Amino acid sequence: MKPNKHGDLLFLAAVVALAVYGVVCVYSASCYNAEVQFGDALYFVKKQAVGLVLGVAAMVAVSFLPYKKLKKTGIPALGISLVLLALVFVPGVGRSNYGATRWIGVGPITVQPSEIAKYGLILFTAGRFAKDPARMRGFRGILPVLLAGLAICVLIMLEPNMSVTMCVGAIMVGMIFLSGAKAGVLASICLPALVAVPALILAEPYRLQRLSAFLDPWASPKEEGYQLIQSLYALGNGDFFGVGLFSSRQKYRFLPFAESDFILSVIAEETGFFGVLILFFVIGFVIYRGFRIANSCEDFYGYMLVSGIMLSFAVQSALNALVVSGCIPPTGLPLPLISAGNTSLIVTMAGMGVVYGVSRHNAREVSHRIYR
Repeated sequence: MKPNKHGDLLFLAAVVALAVYGVVCVYSASCYNAEVQFGDALYFVKKQAVGLVLGVAAMVAVSFLPYKKLKKTGIPALGISLVLLALVFVPGVGRSNYGATRWIGVGPITVQPSEIAKYGLILFTAGRFAKDPARMRGFRGILPVLLAGLAICVLIMLEPNMSVTMCVGAIMVGMIFLSGAKAGVLASICLPALVAVPALILAEPYRLQRLSAFLDPWASPKEEGYQLIQSLYALGNGDFFGVGLFSSRQKYRFLPFAESDFILSVIAEETGFFGVLILFFVIGFVIYRGFRIANSCEDFYGYMLVSGIMLSFAVQSALNALVVSGCIPPTGLPLPLISAGNTSLIVTMAGMGVVYGVSRHNAREVSHRIYR
């Protein structure tokens, strides 16, 4: 059978379908709160629609860029990421909300540098390992990646943003593992990380409070445990088939961040267990096709680049689902392609554009070899 020279169209269609579905979900989860807070029920969905259009444009543009040219962007991408993360702490530039300073603001436009930094680290790591894969498998070879990842994690931790820090750390360790690093090297990284996580939790009172709320949310039902309890109510209300699209009760200002970090709770309430199952089937399909594209790459750089992007998407999706269902302590992390937030949506779709571009390149290469 002749290879499809247009690349993995099923992957592309699934990504776009998730992003479009996200706009619908953002409207449903935010319409009441937006009407009360801003006097416009479409406030959040308008922003999400703009993000969708820009995201599709970015995905299309990036997909036509020869991915091998990205190999030279690793160090500049890392540098830009670190600068943007540092700008968050500059008075007048950084924007604070709910006790955290995670955004850069220019007029009405806000950008979340941590979303960009994840991809900066992926570009740097893929380029670093592609130089000499065999030599990079030892500790000296991965040391620059460890230092880069640590620098990003420290800056994100200072915002503070524990969830994205964990996500970046998981991406870094995952890419080191996929590079073929030695078992001893992986152990020397993972063991200190396992010790550092509880130490970081103990270092900040608010993290201890969140851990306490996770262990027993009903001990503080009006404070730290409130958000998780409301999320669990939403999951319970949804039962198997849901209460119906746009019919959630928890979105009426009972559930905080219903349009962003906890949008999955509203989806579960409205579409039920089977609705969530279908959603994660599509998410799993995107992850499967993405790693399949990575595995089909003939060059190590393409393999590492696509693997890193898909790791980011998979880890963030899993962490969001675990938080919403009360399996891990509550922390702010959006569901990629679904939750409200233009920076996350645009950057994620651009990353998916890179993956699709690699699939197009692979298809052309195979077609050329077989039918020349």
